[in-house]
Amino acid sequence: MTRMAPDTVVDGRYQIVERLGAGGMAEVFLAQDMQLGRQVALKLLYRRFAEDADFVERFRREASAAAGLQHPNVVSVYDRGEWDGTYYIAMEYLDGRSLKEIVAERGPLPPEEAVDATLGVLRAARFAHRRGIIHRDLKPHNVLVDPEGRVKVTDFGIARAGASDMTETGSIMGTAQYLSPEQAQGHAVTERSDLYAIGVLLYELLTGRVPFDGEAAVTIALKQVQEEPVPPGQVNAAVPPALEAVVLRALEKDPARRFADADEFIAALDAARGGTAPPAAVVYDELVEEPPPLRGWVWALLLVLVVAGIVVAALLLAGGGERVRVPSVVGAGVSAATERLQRDGFEVESVRDTSRRERNTVIAQSPRGGRRVEEGATVRITVSDGPGTRSVPDVTGDGRQAALRELSRAGFRVRERRRSSDDVPENRVIETRPAAGQQVDAGASVTLVVSTGPPRVAVPDVVGDSEEDARSALEGAGFSVARDEREDADADPGTVLRQSPAGGARARRGAEVTILVAVEPSTVAVPDLVGQSVEDATRALADADLEAVVRQVDVDTPDEDGQVVSQRPSAGREVEPGSSVELRVGRFDPALNPDPDTQTGEEQAPTDTGTGAEPPPTDTSTTP
Repeated sequence: MTRMAPDTVVDGRYQIVERLGAGGMAEVFLAQDMQLGRQVALKLLYRRFAEDADFVERFRREASAAAGLQHPNVVSVYDRGEWDGTYYIAMEYLDGRSLKEIVAERGPLPPEEAVDATLGVLRAARFAHRRGIIHRDLKPHNVLVDPEGRVKVTDFGIARAGASDMTETGSIMGTAQYLSPEQAQGHAVTERSDLYAIGVLLYELLTGRVPFDGEAAVTIALKQVQEEPVPPGQVNAAVPPALEAVVLRALEKDPARRFADADEFIAALDAARGGTAPPAAVVYDELVEEPPPLRGWVWALLLVLVVAGIVVAALLLAGGGERVRVPSVVGAGVSAATERLQRDGFEVESVRDTSRRERNTVIAQSPRGGRRVEEGATVRITVSDGPGTRSVPDVTGDGRQAALRELSRAGFRVRERRRSSDDVPENRVIETRPAAGQQVDAGASVTLVVSTGPPRVAVPDVVGDSEEDARSALEGAGFSVARDEREDADADPGTVLRQSPAGGARARRGAEVTILVAVEPSTVAVPDLVGQSVEDATRALADADLEAVVRQVDVDTPDEDGQVVSQRPSAGREVEPGSSVELRVGRFDPALNPDPDTQTGEEQAPTDTGTGAEPPPTDTSTTP
């Protein structure tokens, strides 16, 4: 795991805000693009991949291709680069959740919602496929839903870089459940491999589980190749037959039996919305082959079966009165169903029951359609009385999970929308639509509006300001302020040296902004003053917030006259600000040195102490 401080700047441009998560290839961070003033999702490759030259080359090539995909259902790739021994991609940041998270929380989605989400994924795949890009790792984890309900697919093309790296158990486990049979066998990957993965995704949205699972990646891969999926309608009775047929065709083992492209898949889902089953896959047309001719023994077997059927039918007819076939009236209106049954000579008995189906629709019959019974028999039909109405529970202010459970227990399907709020804490319910207390058909959808907390606003840039001004600006923008301090001899005390989050970043109103404030150092280092004039040494001490105490001492040479010959404390010692430093300053007296060689002119000038007076006696202390 990469550990980075919240204010780390990647490649001189992207300032880390927080860690969002990790995948099989990289970690993802929320970062602020300091050049363009926007938030991005920054994906940093694990270093073990960054050390593989072949992997890095694939990664670069695919990231460049993905950067060219600009589509409403595709997460945009903004930038890529190298930093601190690894590689990164800067992508569009969505403050939403993945389909995997949504299914984990809610379980199976209503068929309408599952189809809507899948259509968004298919539109993204169609756009990429037309440009020669295959995703190779489509799964609910890679599909994000923003607060407005828009579906966006991420990591387009980037999965190819890791396609040959099949040794990381965690990575395979997450992918094998969505792997097409041809991928599991190491065969070439095509657009139809992506369509298979989308079929698995749709299956999971409808049932809350994947069609094939196991404890090991190899086990799951074998099931993808060898086993048939349990039809989704057997897992979730709410899945209509027409939609089930779409799912099963997408999950065909043979790519040629699947949908030819994303357009055909989309058309099949649209047809399923209307309750009609999609056309069966035309395998022989796609393969440009003719079905093999039936062998002679097969014709003979068919002939025997036909004859046997005729004999059985004759025996049945001979054993009683005339038997007629019951028409199927399930799905018809009660009036039309009754009229049809009576026209065919049947007696009709009806009962009513609550149902999600439209009121007065036949939802069951006995005997079922297609059965042969005696003419004039009674057919019992069950007619929908509609779902009935229920009152929407009042979940305003409740936690999100508790509200979901309450509405589900009341028999409602739940849609979720997110909205910022200054008054309602994050993950608490703002309102429901319809409102609490309204009477709504049982099984209808209720929209749960959940707070994302206060809206995100730009953080003021206060670096270089005084602490007082910085607090005023930050608190005026709605942020709380935390203070940290650092000794700094180069900055004025009370100056803001740094802030986190950085200026320009967007954060929720009320969030905490930490400022680092300069304070005076607790000690100062004594400068090296030996050899300086008394004036220069005194100024240097004043600049260091120290006091000079001058003591003159006799010297033997005029070169040392007026110069610091020693100091106490010595240079480099740490002392408190305001401390005294003794300067021993040389004083040359010609009367004490009769040696003419020490004279620099015809007559030695008297020593100037800088005060304009005669030199003071030896060992006299003064403070300038």
